[in-house]
Amino acid sequence: MPPQSHAAPTPPAPDEPGATAVARAQQLTDVITRLRRALRSSIRTDYPWESLPMAQVELLQTLAAEPLRVGELAARQRLAPNTVSGLIGKLLDAGFVDRQPDPGDRRTARIALTAAGRQQLHDWQRAHERRLADALESLSPTDRDAVAHALPALEQLARALSSPA
Repeated sequence: MPPQSHAAPTPPAPDEPGATAVARAQQLTDVITRLRRALRSSIRTDYPWESLPMAQVELLQTLAAEPLRVGELAARQRLAPNTVSGLIGKLLDAGFVDRQPDPGDRRTARIALTAAGRQQLHDWQRAHERRLADALESLSPTDRDAVAHALPALEQLARALSSPA
């Protein structure tokens, strides 16, 4: 079997149908990647106590709504169950989650946030909100308005990406 290429797909030529959509998708992908990287880096610099990997934070965010079984968490996060089990193990060791009996099936357990986990998630969210608020304040009023006006469309885009294809 020949080795697979990992090169990025060639975008359509500017005059091909879909060229504008592909170019916008590429630009959006680049901006989202840079925003996540910049936010993660600045949080670590500005708030050195913040050390949770994003995968663990995302599990805490999902568990904030309700306790879930590992399989349910894996499905929601679109991760392999063994990956989620490993992340849960680290969160258990840190005291951010615990196992609770599942009232519907005594053979399984649900993972729930502890008080320490809720506090960690709260602190993480406040740190990110402060960092983003500071960055937004550094923008011109026109750019701040543009970001604010883009939020509903970005929310719809997130929903479209989250729904099954």
